[in-house]
Amino acid sequence: MKHHLILRIITKLLIAPILLFALYVQFHGELGPGGGFQAGVIAAAAIILYGLVFGLEAVERAVPPGFVYGLMAAGVLLYAGTGLASVALGGNYLDYDLLDPHDPVHGQHLGIMLVELGVLFTVAATMILIFYAFAGRPTQIGEEEW
Repeated sequence: MKHHLILRIITKLLIAPILLFALYVQFHGELGPGGGFQAGVIAAAAIILYGLVFGLEAVERAVPPGFVYGLMAAGVLLYAGTGLASVALGGNYLDYDLLDPHDPVHGQHLGIMLVELGVLFTVAATMILIFYAFAGRPTQIGEEEW
């Protein structure tokens, strides 16, 4: 794949704008179409593109599987922790009004942003791990069964 110089350069140029677009979708999600799930898939697409062009070993060096597992766990904990924080403040699970007792509207925005950020982390990490699993599979089959 080293002889595909143009593809490699274009990929390097596209990864940052793709990740920036994922952040735009994440933070614009409460105002229009978008949110954590869509942003997570877009962010994972940038990492997967890097892996398709530069290879599995390169993408695993850039984004190690251990980090991806941690990101997945952090997303679930952020989502669940936001809900448990509202329970600890005396409300229902994911009752965002209580997150800011002085301004319930700000509490709503904060709660939605935290939950959507947790979804972003979890979805992106899951998609990346699915890619790692499928991208690593052919070499494992080739070595073990043939």
